[in-house]
Amino acid sequence: MKIFVTGGAGFIGSNFIRYMLDSYTQYEIVNFDKLTYAGNLNNLKGIDKDPRYRFVEGDICNANAVIAALKGCGAAVNFAAESHVDRSITSAKEFIATNVMGTQVLLEAVRELDIQRYLQISTDEVYGSIDVGSFKETDPLEPSSPYSASKASADLLCRSYYTTFGIPVIITRSSNNFGPYQYPEKLIPLFTTNLLEDIPVPIYGDGKNVRDWCYVEDNCRGIDTVLHRGEIGGIYNIGAGNEVTNLIITETILGHLKKPKSLIEFVPDRLGHDRRYSIETSKVRALGWEPHYDFATAMAMTIDWYRGNEWWWRPLKTLSAT
Repeated sequence: MKIFVTGGAGFIGSNFIRYMLDSYTQYEIVNFDKLTYAGNLNNLKGIDKDPRYRFVEGDICNANAVIAALKGCGAAVNFAAESHVDRSITSAKEFIATNVMGTQVLLEAVRELDIQRYLQISTDEVYGSIDVGSFKETDPLEPSSPYSASKASADLLCRSYYTTFGIPVIITRSSNNFGPYQYPEKLIPLFTTNLLEDIPVPIYGDGKNVRDWCYVEDNCRGIDTVLHRGEIGGIYNIGAGNEVTNLIITETILGHLKKPKSLIEFVPDRLGHDRRYSIETSKVRALGWEPHYDFATAMAMTIDWYRGNEWWWRPLKTLSAT
């Protein structure tokens, strides 16, 4: 099978491409990516030599480019998204364009070319915050930020195309991912790389906001499971059940790198900052998926990856500082 992957030069997308090419010797991947600031072909270093892999630079809002690259593929997986909440608060325009309008272009292309499966990669943030319990796939969407609102909008578009046109849509909503190749504006790579340079790390509010953290390879395995076994029209939460506060994440990184707590800097809370995310994952587990990595092991692997790959992250931090 040939799979069309959008946003494959980003964090989760590039890890997914690596995972799929490692797992399926007969599969081919077409990586369609605009190469925005968060798209980095270094994420796929070594993969570019694989004859089963092809990169196409393009924007998912460009219908002609999408159709040209999508022809001949049996499935499409849409990772392409603006995803940084802080940036969406500063300027939501790009988030609406890529996350909503781009999804609509992809759905139309899938409809025109009669693609067998379309997998929309979403987020647990579409549900909003929850004090007690965990969100199920059937719960209402109550996004809090322009980013999560744009992702919720894309989910609803996908559902409408499934209902109205019979497009073979499946949606995954994953919890916070971490691992190699994550752009160093996100919490774990930012704090790890800052601490490697003895730069203070900024924690929003009291640091007690809770997220469920899932190692990126486990999420890729879950996406693969849903792609092959998921029900058309279905929605699947993917999370590892590692509910941890931002403060504990920070202290874990500090401890692993043997850095002092004096490098913690509490800053004013982010606007509309959700207190706790938690998702119920029995539906995807019923397909045979479960996380392979425990949280402590995956955190150590991740921190050590950034410590050993300064060549990858230093140019990105230098660029973002200019």
